[in-house]
Amino acid sequence: MLLETLLLSLREIRRNAMRSVLTMLGIVIGVAAVIAMVTLGGGAQRKVANDISGLGKNLLMVMPGARQHGPSAGAAAFKLADVAAIERGIDGLEAVAPMSTSTALAVYGNSNWSTTVSGATGAYFRARQWSIEEGRLFDEAEERAGRAVCVIGSTVRAKLFGQQSPLGVRLRIGTNSCEIVGLLQGKGSSGFGNDQDDVVILPILAFQRRISGKDDVSMIFLSVRSEQAISRVREGVEALLRQRRNIVQGKSDDFQVQDMREISNLVERTTMLLTAFLGAIAAISLVVGGIGIMNIMLVSVTERTREIGIRLAIGAYEREVLLQFLVEASAISLLGGVLGIAIGLAISAAAAALIGIPFVPDAGVIVIAFFFSAAVGVAFGYFPARRAARLNPIEALRFE
Repeated sequence: MLLETLLLSLREIRRNAMRSVLTMLGIVIGVAAVIAMVTLGGGAQRKVANDISGLGKNLLMVMPGARQHGPSAGAAAFKLADVAAIERGIDGLEAVAPMSTSTALAVYGNSNWSTTVSGATGAYFRARQWSIEEGRLFDEAEERAGRAVCVIGSTVRAKLFGQQSPLGVRLRIGTNSCEIVGLLQGKGSSGFGNDQDDVVILPILAFQRRISGKDDVSMIFLSVRSEQAISRVREGVEALLRQRRNIVQGKSDDFQVQDMREISNLVERTTMLLTAFLGAIAAISLVVGGIGIMNIMLVSVTERTREIGIRLAIGAYEREVLLQFLVEASAISLLGGVLGIAIGLAISAAAAALIGIPFVPDAGVIVIAFFFSAAVGVAFGYFPARRAARLNPIEALRFE
């Protein structure tokens, strides 16, 4: 009986093919929108997580400036003595890396490019887990002497050198120059949108003497040996810096220690909430599609009143008529759901490739969308089916 009911329903759908396609269009659009929004949101979340993890493993960033006012707001910069105190006084650190940053015009031949110029030590590359692609990093002797050597990112190479090897070339930065000894491996954009490869890095003493003219340290990167020790290290660094900066008890810190795990979790939660919000908005079109199904099924009941009357008159049960119309509504909704899933995945794959995020289809969301589309068909098809099943056979046979 169920197979016969299904065949009858498919026959009715084929007989009014254009109307059936237009009816399921709302379901197709709704399911496709939900799949596309959730898939793109998952891809964005994965990209942000990958970008933030690319900054370094078990990483703490120490910056001057109170948290509520932002970095360096009304606070004294760090000094290399602060970096040395952290190295001596805090256990469990893999690397302690000071960094100072400025923006300058890099010039080679007839090409020039405005880029980020940073001063750092070899520990910076260990903390950031940043490897060299060509050449080498500057060594400890060059760091101590403040020699004018530098390593560059892949963006700077592309803008100034093209495919030419930059090794051994002297690069002019402002009114100074440095010898390029290494090319860094590409890291791409960070989770905050800036290009990590658009950088020139010198030994920090060379940067302070030649570029900034000051002995300030704008940021300290701390690489912790184990994830379990991060909280302890953070508390130790905060206590040490409060002591060195003469911050009395009860006063707020004029610096901040940021844990990359917290930033990553915050960004992931924000992205997840935004994805859920957009998915919920897209799901409204499913309700609109369900209303369209109910409307068309009511029209179908009116058109087939005599047919229903004949079936009831020759012995069909009310539940069989109810089942036929429910199966018909569900079939339209399910077909729309399948088409919507396929279209949604195709749109999200194309969009992910276009905007440069991973394509991360969620099997759970696909299954939920499929069954939800079936539920829409049952829910909105029940009233027309119930109306058809409760027709009076005599009045139905008289219907013109």
